[in-house]
Amino acid sequence: MAMSNNVIGGINFIAMLLSIPIIGAGIWLSTEADNTCVQILQWPVIILGILILVVAIAGFIGGFWRISWLLVFYLIAMLVLIILLTCLVVFVYMVTIRGSGHPEPSRSFLEYRLDDYSGFLKRRVRSHYKWDRIRTCLSSTTLCAELNQTYRMAQDFFNSHLTPLQSGCCKPPTQCGYTFVNPTYWISPINNAADMDCLNWSNEQTGLCYACDSCKAGLLENLKKEWRRANIILIITLVALICVYVIGCCAFRNAKTEDLFRKYKQGYT
Repeated sequence: MAMSNNVIGGINFIAMLLSIPIIGAGIWLSTEADNTCVQILQWPVIILGILILVVAIAGFIGGFWRISWLLVFYLIAMLVLIILLTCLVVFVYMVTIRGSGHPEPSRSFLEYRLDDYSGFLKRRVRSHYKWDRIRTCLSSTTLCAELNQTYRMAQDFFNSHLTPLQSGCCKPPTQCGYTFVNPTYWISPINNAADMDCLNWSNEQTGLCYACDSCKAGLLENLKKEWRRANIILIITLVALICVYVIGCCAFRNAKTEDLFRKYKQGYT
């Protein structure tokens, strides 16, 4: 029994360690400018990681100090958390499965269109109230100002690999035919009616294309890429947690069997 309890305690110590990548993924998301402005995924990930840590600590204590009810709580609670983590992994995969950049002639950067993305993500940016808050947050960053310090010549800018946010928010859409002055100042559009974004462009440095659908699309593309990176960590951790949980269940069952056998032998003698 003591050996089985030590095994259970050791397994739950591993589960405690596995909560760290989950919490770390949530913290990493919260440090990214776009996720800071939107705040959708990071808190569920952080909270789920903390809950897994708390439950694993309970299982660790229950294993080493032979507290049966705490082990039962661990087995039930960890199963629920594994199911929740699985749902989160599937959810992130499903909402990020759509959307990609579109190449433009003589441009190295890509353009982004809002209609390419999943309904869930589009609903996060289509509301005027939500977007006004996100727009204010994005425009307060150095996201676009940095481009003016990096690219002086038009051809250098056209050959650059901009982030989706920079491509969507810091310049007008290529199809509008604006003339380059610097990365955040453009004049004389050729086709002002090509897209509503052509009319929404502003040379005011707090305006730019933050009111454009291309900016919303660029934000969603950035979110998609970051969420997918975080999801890889969640998937690996989920698989490890399932393995740890299964081993823990087997160890708990063996411990109960040893306990029953010991009691039977004592009653028999």
